[in-house]
Amino acid sequence: MLDWWYITVDILLPFQWMSHIFMKNALLAVLLVTPLFGMLGTMVVSNRMAFFSDALGHGAFTGIALGALLGVIQPIWSATVFSVCFAVVITMIKHKSKSSTDTIIGVFSSTAIAAGLVIMSYGGSFNKYSAYLIGDLLSITPVEIIMLLCAFIGVVLLWLLTFNKVLLVSLNPSLAASKGINTLVIEIMFTSVIAIIVTVTIQWVGLLIINSLLILPAAAARNITQNVRQYHLVSILTAVISGVIGLFLSYYWNTATGATIVLVAALFYFITIALRSRFTV
Repeated sequence: MLDWWYITVDILLPFQWMSHIFMKNALLAVLLVTPLFGMLGTMVVSNRMAFFSDALGHGAFTGIALGALLGVIQPIWSATVFSVCFAVVITMIKHKSKSSTDTIIGVFSSTAIAAGLVIMSYGGSFNKYSAYLIGDLLSITPVEIIMLLCAFIGVVLLWLLTFNKVLLVSLNPSLAASKGINTLVIEIMFTSVIAIIVTVTIQWVGLLIINSLLILPAAAARNITQNVRQYHLVSILTAVISGVIGLFLSYYWNTATGATIVLVAALFYFITIALRSRFTV
């Protein structure tokens, strides 16, 4: 299925650390996942939705717990459905409620993680699914890579078709509404996409750090860029480079791949903070 990729890697990267099939699979997964996080993260950071994306991870965990309790063979599917519903409900309540956004998200986030932990412990399957907390990118299979590829293509196409509307809604909802854009529909679409990507990748990245991987590349890019095009490009490049370096380091350090990638992304963020004054002059 992925023979073409294995041959290409052997030619371009004839290194010992890339001689293993699981490393070739992990590298391809990194090249598919990190651009999505870099791209979606720009809007998350611009809209101050860092807390929201973290809440989606908690919602995904509850979905996994429900799937495990109901005996679903692949709990990630139940998690995806639950996470999308979770995102839609939060978005709709945020539009209609007078409470602050942080308060609404905090209530849903804390409720979701508590419900997930209770369900997991009640069903006696917590230890079996606790791996979702840390993630294991090196365990990804060719079939799962194909699933990631489909998600990558779908998100990129949707981004190309709706980017201007999403950007306008994020910058000035009132202006977007005056131009006939249904801001609620756009926000629901955007949050649903984030929910799907977060949930699908949580098994490889890990619940504890997935929000960091979504936020750090975009936050780093925002420190040193001056327009939207630069912002997106630098965010995506930061995410991809962090992913590749983190994968390489995790192999030699024998550490969790997702966490190592996040540490590299964090290093880029601190470097851009130091460089920010030069780029903002």
